[in-house]
Amino acid sequence: MSEAEDRKPQSDEARSVFDPEITSEFAIPAGLAVARGGGEPETTSEFAVPAGLDVAQPAAGDSEGSAFSPPSTYSARQAPAAFTPAGGVPVVSLIKDLPWQDRMRTMLRMPVAERPAPEAGPKAAEEEGPAVPRVLDLTLRIGELLLAGGEGAEDVEAAMFAVCRSYGLDRCEPNVTFTLLSISYQPSLVEDPVTASRTVRRRGTDYTRLAAVFRLVDDLSDTESHLSLEEAYRRLAEMRRNRHPYPTWVLTSASGLLAGAASVLVGGDLVVFVAAMLGAMFGDRLAWLCAGRGLPEFYQFLVAAMPPAAIGIALTLSHVDVKASAVITGGLFALLPGRALVAGVQDGLTGFYITAAARLLEVMYFFVGIVAGVLVMLYVGVQLGAHLDPDAALGVTKRPLWQIGASMLLSLTFAVLLQQERSTVVAVTLNGGVAWSVYGAMRYTGEISPVASTAVAAGVVGLFGQLLARYRFASALPYTTAAIGPLLPGSATYFGLLAIAQSKVDAGLVSITKAAALAMAIAIGVNLGSEVSRMFLRIGSLEKRRAAKRTRGF
Repeated sequence: MSEAEDRKPQSDEARSVFDPEITSEFAIPAGLAVARGGGEPETTSEFAVPAGLDVAQPAAGDSEGSAFSPPSTYSARQAPAAFTPAGGVPVVSLIKDLPWQDRMRTMLRMPVAERPAPEAGPKAAEEEGPAVPRVLDLTLRIGELLLAGGEGAEDVEAAMFAVCRSYGLDRCEPNVTFTLLSISYQPSLVEDPVTASRTVRRRGTDYTRLAAVFRLVDDLSDTESHLSLEEAYRRLAEMRRNRHPYPTWVLTSASGLLAGAASVLVGGDLVVFVAAMLGAMFGDRLAWLCAGRGLPEFYQFLVAAMPPAAIGIALTLSHVDVKASAVITGGLFALLPGRALVAGVQDGLTGFYITAAARLLEVMYFFVGIVAGVLVMLYVGVQLGAHLDPDAALGVTKRPLWQIGASMLLSLTFAVLLQQERSTVVAVTLNGGVAWSVYGAMRYTGEISPVASTAVAAGVVGLFGQLLARYRFASALPYTTAAIGPLLPGSATYFGLLAIAQSKVDAGLVSITKAAALAMAIAIGVNLGSEVSRMFLRIGSLEKRRAAKRTRGF
């Protein structure tokens, strides 16, 4: 056997031991040990984590994107970089000394991408904050109290946005309608939004509670304060438990004094004052009785409008030398829904058309209830032979001092009926006197149209009301609603109903239309005065408070 043949089996044995595929170009040389990983087979993937880089994994108990975990953008100092629009993000510097209403309204009118980040404060400096659903629940409860108290939709949205922003939820969008509140919060562009809603089922007039809610929102919006969520819930519960500042007998007396003061405004004397006061008090008691039986507000207004009309007709049938029209007109002043009318028109002017339509529809139902109650009594009086002349009270006696005093008394009693704080009663009383002085100077001295005079006087009310509200960092409703009481169209409403009861439909519709025009003038004037007052406030650049752009014919 040759030497080559002797070495061949030994070489084949070596091949079987070290590498069976010696002819491969990719064979690993002998003696080179390479660690083989048994985890990920695709080591060339571009999504693979490089070796040596440790990535923190989320805890098993807290899933990413959970609605019950603190928001990822809770701290303004550690907020991730947001998407920058093509045109850039304008620099916005909100003045801290301004009321929170103006600052929040300014940011609500901005797109979400252009809103400034929350300022670093005690709340933002915390590592962890309250759960998102609890913050949204607190926000909805505060918005419910404001909307049920008669606040405008834009102011309710501003308050809800302020509460969310105070706890670091800057990517939130509140939405307010007449009976439904909703708010949506999206932590980031890749996380699911969290949405909550609440239905407003009961409405009540209590401006003391409204002022307390405004103080709570003001404290939450203060970057230097540290109001916890539990403390905010505690204060909210105290607001709900607190009783009204005025007892029932005070409210009934205020209703009577309001009607008496209104009768003096349209030319009544002492007898008319007492008659209108008794009729309004009796109607108020009947309305409370109906409310206790669970009847809707429509029937409450219908029943409350009957006693003043009945007393005026009884005085006419008794041949008492009084102005029955002044008695009935005074009774109507206490029932006209001026608060809801102003809020409805204000919502329409600020772009909340659904809420405005619902509020105005509510006003229409109340007005129809008043019309039905008065018409029933006027029809009975005409059938009994009562001589009610529509022109009897058109010539109002010019008594400036008496009328200014009556207008101030009317505003004072109206403020009591609205359950206002005692600290605001004096201011709104003076505001009502100024409003009637402006109206009387333009209407009787200048002989200007009553609609224009009413609009200007209401504008003065709105201007002073907003300035007082901004001075005290409170709502403007307590300073404006009661002050427009002397301007309400009570006489035009009565004469229209009387003409319809006497089968003079054309003349009645003309007078009713005049009453509607006066009511719209009041609402528009109050809103315009409010907007003018904001022009004098240092809110910043014009870019910061932009109104919504509307289509103009295209």
